[in-house]
Amino acid sequence: MNLSTSVPPRRVFHRLSIVAGNAIQIAGIVAAIVCLWQARSVHLRLVAFLLLIAAWTLLYFFCHGIAHWVVGRMVGIRFAFYTVGGPGNPGGYPTSLRWVFERLPFFGVQTEKASMQRARPIAKAIMWTAGVISSMLVPTLGAIYAWQVNVYGSRLFLIFAVFWAVGVLSSNWRSAGGDFAKARRVLSAS
Repeated sequence: MNLSTSVPPRRVFHRLSIVAGNAIQIAGIVAAIVCLWQARSVHLRLVAFLLLIAAWTLLYFFCHGIAHWVVGRMVGIRFAFYTVGGPGNPGGYPTSLRWVFERLPFFGVQTEKASMQRARPIAKAIMWTAGVISSMLVPTLGAIYAWQVNVYGSRLFLIFAVFWAVGVLSSNWRSAGGDFAKARRVLSAS
């Protein structure tokens, strides 16, 4: 077994149909938008800041899987179902947070085997990178919006969000089981 590509299996808690998974993720993203909208107009600073944290968290958890699906469908890849489970690369998280993140509900999406066999390598690579890129950009854009509309605490939170995005990029870039590694493998094999 090649240790550079050997990763422990992802811990899966539940399976969902594509329709149900998309509906839940869209609802999570809409809830995040509502939180951001409310955070800009609420008068209690603590409540505004908590709404900002809630929005960022919702965006972080609900944008990844659906980004794979949207981009995958755009490049001709079909999907069988969603999974809800721990992260695909738990080793990418700091040791102090790994135990927690292994138990949080991350959405994953399972491709249809025949569709993946027909897909060009570049299509597969684009689909795999879409999730990580959305996990970096979407929550950070939410934090930028909060800062632009002067939500209490958003300046410091934006700094945190940018560092988190860099961490997401770094952990996925270095991980043998991360989406970037999958994209690199399929491109190098072509």
